[in-house]
Amino acid sequence: MADLPDGEDAPRDGRLDDVSMERPLSAYVHVPFCQVRCGYCDFNTYTSNELGAGATPREYDTQLLGEIALAGTVLEGGRPLQTVFFGGGTPTFLQASQLAHILGVLDLVFGLEEAAEVTTEANPETVDGDYLHTLKEAGFTRVSIGMQSAVPHVLATLDRLHTPARVPLVRDWARDAGLSASLDLIYGTPGESLDDWRLSLSEAIAMEPDHISAYGLGIEPGTKMGQQVKRGLLPDTDPDDLAAKYEIADSMLSAAGYAWYEVSNWAKPGHEARHNIAYWRNDNWWGFGPGAHSHINGTRFWNVKHPRAWSARLQAGESPAAAREILSPRERAEEDIMLGIRLAEGLPLTAGIAKPGQAPARAALAKRRHVTMLLASDGLLQPHRLAEGRMVLTLKGRLLADTVIRSLWE
Repeated sequence: MADLPDGEDAPRDGRLDDVSMERPLSAYVHVPFCQVRCGYCDFNTYTSNELGAGATPREYDTQLLGEIALAGTVLEGGRPLQTVFFGGGTPTFLQASQLAHILGVLDLVFGLEEAAEVTTEANPETVDGDYLHTLKEAGFTRVSIGMQSAVPHVLATLDRLHTPARVPLVRDWARDAGLSASLDLIYGTPGESLDDWRLSLSEAIAMEPDHISAYGLGIEPGTKMGQQVKRGLLPDTDPDDLAAKYEIADSMLSAAGYAWYEVSNWAKPGHEARHNIAYWRNDNWWGFGPGAHSHINGTRFWNVKHPRAWSARLQAGESPAAAREILSPRERAEEDIMLGIRLAEGLPLTAGIAKPGQAPARAALAKRRHVTMLLASDGLLQPHRLAEGRMVLTLKGRLLADTVIRSLWE
């Protein structure tokens, strides 16, 4: 499980230096419980029987109320939420009524924009039609279904509990409930062939979801799978294999009418995940729950990881934030580029070298033009968009996005 980043101590009362709400506000709700811990998972998750009293799924929604109330006080009411995302872990390990309760309290404290997007992740084996209807009635608009693969041996390597046949059922239940559906896929699992990956994409496309995410598997050292790789029981991921599978995904999804809007996300027109876009545009969001991260006006802070420690902080009337980092203007500019370049809309040529509404220094603009022309000549940026004053990645650029980012800051 990944460690929390280093930072300065966060104020115990949760106060922030800047609570202006010029940027849109979103909420992320972390639910740290799972039935089993998948071998590849590096997230802050726990099986429900390993925590004991004071950190059980049954009481989790009521424990969250303290942090939601704290956020409302710190942000002085903030502004209505544009998006809410329940992630984990397995949010649908909780009862549907609990998720509805949490959303209702967020609405009470902050309000929801009229067309707010409200999403929960869902493992296929944890929901049925009644569950999803309850979510719809509570105000949820989307469900992100953890399909991962359509190939049984790949699911087994990932330690997933569902069978491929379960996913179409969940997709149909979501449609019947009036929820927009997204399918999450993982490529690069040890033992997954190119044909296995094509089958997973074909099966996902056949279900006609509104949105499909495809993430290359990263094997972290501290995970079960990481230990299996270390002992030689499984092969490590191959960068060339990951690149080939990404190109297959982009080709098949594009042919099926899905357009990429972020490096790992494709959607039918008008069904882009607005919560994803909020992250990549570096908008404001408050993360609720153990280990959750937040970003408010250039201040990043993160909660203590363990659910019992998180709960104890709240019971003591304190903020659960473990530490924070206040970004300098240069760091904020770097982050804007690092995040925004991943979007299909790209970034203006002057991003990071000029304040909004101000012209960049002549030398800085000349250097940026030189670097971006080199990137375009290497096939990493789209030349016609560069001529329009925007930096937009090509397919090759998406595969080498880190190289583009480094070049823009050298």
